[in-house]
Amino acid sequence: MMDTFAPLSLQGRIRAVLYGVAYGDAIGAPVEKLSAEQIRQRYGRVTNLNTEWHRMSESGIARNWRVRGSGIVTDDTLMTLCLMNIYNDVRRHIDAWDMADGMVREIAWTPRWVPELQREAMLIERLFYPEKWIFQRHQLSNCDPREGGIGNMVNCGAAMYIAPVGVMNACNPKAAYDEAIAFASGHQQSYGLEAAGVLAAAIAAAFIPHITIDEVVNEAVALAKDGTKQAILEIVAAAKSLKGQDADKVTEVFQTIIGKYSPMGDDVTHSVKKTGVASEAYRPSRLNAIEELPLALGFAVVNDGDFYKTIHDGINSGRDTDSIGVMAGAILGAMHGASVIDDTDAALLDSANKLELNKAADAFYQTVIEIQKADRQSEQRRASMWDHLTSNAAHAAA
Repeated sequence: MMDTFAPLSLQGRIRAVLYGVAYGDAIGAPVEKLSAEQIRQRYGRVTNLNTEWHRMSESGIARNWRVRGSGIVTDDTLMTLCLMNIYNDVRRHIDAWDMADGMVREIAWTPRWVPELQREAMLIERLFYPEKWIFQRHQLSNCDPREGGIGNMVNCGAAMYIAPVGVMNACNPKAAYDEAIAFASGHQQSYGLEAAGVLAAAIAAAFIPHITIDEVVNEAVALAKDGTKQAILEIVAAAKSLKGQDADKVTEVFQTIIGKYSPMGDDVTHSVKKTGVASEAYRPSRLNAIEELPLALGFAVVNDGDFYKTIHDGINSGRDTDSIGVMAGAILGAMHGASVIDDTDAALLDSANKLELNKAADAFYQTVIEIQKADRQSEQRRASMWDHLTSNAAHAAA
């Protein structure tokens, strides 16, 4: 484990958030879209980064000329890094206009190493259609940035990379929620947008000194709306009664519950047989919720906030495994700090993806410090002005 910084220093926590995102992403990626039963049959239980992708061919390359496994991350991590870059560039809080400008530049006009493609490319080449939507809506359609998410497939696409907003608003869940909604409205709508806000709030809450995972959940639930709130409440209530149970049993109960809020089910592959078939999946609804965030919180509660056990249970539960791992990793990385970082895994994540995660986290740390300092100065000025106003009012009344 790393000991360069005190385990609960802000710098160490930010490193742990980014490590948690990358670790959860990379360990979940090889089994993404498999059901829990399919994972059990093929792998038993996945608990390390050196896992072969279930779609890998004998040549070592899967369809679409992609690779996964052995520490390879997906777009979840790359877009998280993009969002950190946006903050580093603008040096202030962000909103939908930064989606229209900064995120479009990051995904469509900035070449980078894309690990799954094993070459330098624009990230948009790798993105799923709901994330390509950012380019379509903002550059091609020139929409009002606040309306960028309208019409998009409702999924976890914005939530999966929203962690930097939670970090930027550390210890202030309401501010994190508001900023995430303002920014991610340029990408997502409905319960996909709501999930981004609630996850950012949970990450911000996880920075509060000595907070427990139950308290993190309470902070998130206090801000959550509609189906997202109800799904989290029901999953977490079940989680508290399932502590000590076998992980497979927990998964079974959780998926029964989440099925009431998400019609996605185990068949998450889009194929010709689904063409033209009416469904409640992926469309706006005040009653639905994405699966990934309630499940990540539920597994965290079952495991009393244990970083690795939570991520491992989450990614072995099947379906959108990498994003479940990302969300759990971000929250618990913020909560526990640098003590969760395993040097061997961190080195593999860097080498497999041509990244320098600590360097990226440390640069973002400096940005966080700068923006938070400006926030405190603004608050002091407002407090001074308010004192002046109330003093004058009292004088006039006298």
